[in-house]
Amino acid sequence: MYPEDLVKPMKEELVQAGFQELYTATEVEQALSQKGTALVVINSVCGCAARNARPAAKMSIQGDKKPDFLFTAFAGVDKEAVDAARKQMFPFPPSSPSMALFKDGELVHMLERHHIEGRPAELIAENLMDAFNEYC
Repeated sequence: MYPEDLVKPMKEELVQAGFQELYTATEVEQALSQKGTALVVINSVCGCAARNARPAAKMSIQGDKKPDFLFTAFAGVDKEAVDAARKQMFPFPPSSPSMALFKDGELVHMLERHHIEGRPAELIAENLMDAFNEYC
């Protein structure tokens, strides 16, 4: 578990962009049981989350099409929510950061850490926007 003071600014970056934080398995279940599309970002303290994942998530929702709902949980902090979200991301192995797009509760698009690390935020955002154009 990471200290709250350490992760607070990293959490706030997505919250200020409109992402709702998830803390419990029940919240994850309720979030993903809604009709429509939902982007779930598993946030992280790693450098690729700061340089690539969070900026990409924020850029991706600036387009014409975007998910109905935006959610985030923080790996190493929001353990219950992260574990519950990762179960919904099966068959993909646990990965942080990661981003998953759900439509009517079904996983339709997934970006694992290896899709994020070493790639510019603009390219990741473009990948997400392509998925939004297809599913949203």
